[in-house]
Amino acid sequence: MQFKNPELLYALFLLLIPIIVHLFQLRKFKTEYFTNVALLKRVQLQTRKSAKIKKWLTLLTRLLILSAIIIAFAQPFFSKTNAFKVKEETVIYLDNSFSMQAKGEHGDLLKRAVNDLLNTIEDDQIFSLITNTSTYKNTTIKAIKNDLLELDYSSNQLEYKTALLKSSQLFTKQENTLKHLVFISDFQNRGTEFPVLKDSTISLNKVVLKPVNKSNTLIDSLFVSKKTANNIQLTAVIKNNSETAEVIPVSLYDNETLISKISVDLNSTNNAVFTLPTNKTIEGKITIEDANLAFDNTLYFSITKPTKINVLAVGTDTNYLKGIFTEDEFNFSTLTTNNLDYALFDNQQLIILNELESLPSTLITALKDFTDKGKIVVFIPSNNGNIADYNSFLQRFNASIFNALNKQEKRITSINYAHPIYSDGVFEKQVTNFQYPKVNVYFNHQNNSNLKILQFEDGQSFLSQKGNLFIFNAPLNKDNSNFKNINLIVPTFYNIAKQSLNTSNLYYTIGQLNTFDIAVNLNKDAVLKIENNNQSFIPQQRYFNNKVSITTTDLPEIAGNYQVKSNTEILDLVSYNYNRNESNLTYLNLKNNSNSNISNTIEQAFNTIKNETKVNELWKWFVILALVFLIIEMLILKYFK
Repeated sequence: MQFKNPELLYALFLLLIPIIVHLFQLRKFKTEYFTNVALLKRVQLQTRKSAKIKKWLTLLTRLLILSAIIIAFAQPFFSKTNAFKVKEETVIYLDNSFSMQAKGEHGDLLKRAVNDLLNTIEDDQIFSLITNTSTYKNTTIKAIKNDLLELDYSSNQLEYKTALLKSSQLFTKQENTLKHLVFISDFQNRGTEFPVLKDSTISLNKVVLKPVNKSNTLIDSLFVSKKTANNIQLTAVIKNNSETAEVIPVSLYDNETLISKISVDLNSTNNAVFTLPTNKTIEGKITIEDANLAFDNTLYFSITKPTKINVLAVGTDTNYLKGIFTEDEFNFSTLTTNNLDYALFDNQQLIILNELESLPSTLITALKDFTDKGKIVVFIPSNNGNIADYNSFLQRFNASIFNALNKQEKRITSINYAHPIYSDGVFEKQVTNFQYPKVNVYFNHQNNSNLKILQFEDGQSFLSQKGNLFIFNAPLNKDNSNFKNINLIVPTFYNIAKQSLNTSNLYYTIGQLNTFDIAVNLNKDAVLKIENNNQSFIPQQRYFNNKVSITTTDLPEIAGNYQVKSNTEILDLVSYNYNRNESNLTYLNLKNNSNSNISNTIEQAFNTIKNETKVNELWKWFVILALVFLIIEMLILKYFK
C-alpha cells in the first residue's frame, strides 16, 4: 500500500495522548458503610470490572476512528507503480511496411491497426507516434487522424533495432517518468532475432498482428535469357511459397497496352518466357494476380535502344578487337602512335593501348586525365616494350610496377568470378577444367597491390585492375599467347567496355545503391531529372566530359517506369521496383521474449498499460471504517451496562 500524502501519517503519534491519559487517569472512590455489605461487595466488584472493560473498548474504538481518519487523509492506494508521483509518456511504433498488406481476420493488417488506434486512444491523450516514413511527436489522435487514415505502405522498411532506437529517442530524459513503448507490427522474420531493449526504464508492449493466410505468389525477378539479331527473350521468375501450387496467368504490358499473356503452371515451372523484337523501346511491366500481397504482383522494366560505346585502340594488329566491338553496340576506331590525336580522347569511353613499345609522357598525362573523368584504359604491354616507360605510366596510376621481362611459359589457371566483368552471367558455374591459355613471356608485378582478375598458376596476375586502369602482364599477340583463341577473351573485353559506360539495367531496386551512366554532353549548370506521372526528382549525378553518372538509393519512392530528362528532352528510360524481401511471410517466435508484454490486439496492449498504472484509492474505505467504529462506540456506550 502506498500513500499520496505519507507525511500525514506522523499524526498517528498523537494517538499516544489518549492512551497515556487513560492509563494515568486516577479516580478516587468514597467509602459508604451499610449494615449488611456482603451483597453490595459482590455488586461493587462486578460493576468495577464492567466499567473497566467498557472504558477499554471505548478507548479502542476511538483510537481506531482517529487512525482511520488520519489514514484516509493520507490517501492510501494500491498500484504496481508510484503513479501519483510520476508522469506517463507513450510512444507508438506503427509498422507500415509492405508485409502489413497481408490479410488478417478483419482485413489488411495495417488498415485494421489504424482503426484500432483511432478507437482505443482517448481524444485528449498525448503521445508520440512513429512509422517507417513519418514521426509525430507529442500529438493527439484527433490531430493526426487524417494522416493515419491516409497512411500508405512504405518500401523503407526499418530494421527492428533501428525502429526501437528511433522510438526510444522520442521519450524525454525526465526522471520519475513511466515510459510505455507500444510496438505494432507483424514481426516478419528478417534473418535476426528481435533485439533486447536495453533501456530498463521503458516498458515494451508488442502488438503482434497475425495474417490469416501466409501463402504468397510473387514476381521475383526478370532477366534476358536469350538475345538474337531479331529477338530478345525475357524470363520472369515466379515464386509461390504455399504448399499447393497452381496455374496463374502472367501478363506483359508496354505502357498500358497488353502485349502477351501466358499461363504458368507452378507445379512444373517457375518461369514465364516472353519474346520481344530487338531494338524496340519498351516501357514494360509484368503482372500477376494474387490476393494476399499486392506490391510484388507487378514488376516494371525498360528496354531502350543501346547507346553505342566509343572504343579507341592505339597500336597495331587490332583486327581481333574489331570482332569483339561490333557496330551494333560500339563505335570502334583505331590509331597508331604516328597519327595519334589527343583531342579524340574526349569522345571516347574506352582506350586500349595495344602493345605500344614506348609511352611518351604527353600520352601518359592525357591518359591520366582521361581516367580521372571516369573513363577506362586497358594496357597491353609489348615484348619489346620500354620498361622504364611502362613503370612511369603505372606509377601515375598508383599501380604496381613491372619487374624485368620473364621468359618462361606460364598457364592462366585462376579466374576471379566475383569481379564485375565475370560475375554477371558470364559463367553458369565456376569452371575448374577449362582449356588453360598460356603465355611465353610476361612481366611480374613488383609488390603487387592491384586487384587480380586472371592469374597464372603461381598466383601472379595476368590481368589486374587499379582504379580505371586494366593491366595485362603479357602481350596478347599470337606468337606469345593463345589467349585470343579461347572464348574468355570476348567477355573480358566486352564487359570492360560495358563498364566504361554503365548503361541502365532492365530495372533497379528501390532502397539499394544504383548507378548508371547517360551518354550526353550537358552545359555547365544543366542537371538531369528522373520523372513520371507520379513523381519527379533530381538524382545525385556527376558530370564527365561526355556522360553523366547517376546514383540513386531511396528515390524514387514509388515503383514504376521513369524517364531521364534534360529539360524536356527524354534521354533514357529507367525502371524501379520494390525490394522483394518482404514477400516471404515468415515470422519471429516471440514467446521466449521475457523483457516485454505481448498482445494480440492494440486494445489489449493499452489495457495492459492501464492495469500497470491503475490506482486503487482506499481513502473512501477508511472513511467508511471510521464511521463503522463510530457506530460501534455508540452501541457500546448505549447498551454496554
